[in-house]
Amino acid sequence: MPDFATQRRTMVDGQLRTYDVFNTAVIDAVLDTPREIFVAPSDRAVAYIDRELPVAEGHARRMLTPMVFARLIQSAEILPTDSVLDVGCGSGYGAAVLARIGGSVVALEEDDVLANLARRNLSQLGLPNAQVVTGSLVAGYPALGSYDVIVVEGALEVEPEALLAQLNPGGRLVAVWGVGRSGRASVWTKSGPTVGRRTVFDAAAPRLAAFAKPEAFAF
Repeated sequence: MPDFATQRRTMVDGQLRTYDVFNTAVIDAVLDTPREIFVAPSDRAVAYIDRELPVAEGHARRMLTPMVFARLIQSAEILPTDSVLDVGCGSGYGAAVLARIGGSVVALEEDDVLANLARRNLSQLGLPNAQVVTGSLVAGYPALGSYDVIVVEGALEVEPEALLAQLNPGGRLVAVWGVGRSGRASVWTKSGPTVGRRTVFDAAAPRLAAFAKPEAFAF
């Protein structure tokens, strides 16, 4: 039987801390969240390695690596009272970690199968401040917003304009901007009517199809 608690501690010490993840709330939340229940059963033995694992058996969607995810949410500077929108929640791992840091979490997923899986996983952990909703990732979820923090679990190639409109004043959106070697973990911050974006570190992340750049039409 794998010792997942030891693997989790090793991941934190060997991956997160060496990648400049130092926020105690983030580290404690990761230590308290069993990542192995959020990956496909065939991947549970490797749940804590530095790899983009499938969110479910046979599914094309991939999870952010532990290092990129932890440092990304650290960049959001989430407060215990913050309302958080988790975009592209997949099987629910990110929402589970965020629920241990922020005040409330709305986990948005457009795939019904994944949304139901996320609901089961979050229910198993007993996290009453996290709820899973279904809908367009690009459109966000204004019915329960606006939000203090928005986390996008994947790479963007187009500006998330509808999501930015759902930020509270002073709100932050974090995501990886660009794909492959051009990926940059970025923070969008809303100040009054304007939004600014800054790069915080280089990062590779699986592209979210909903935020892919439209293909140019060739004659």
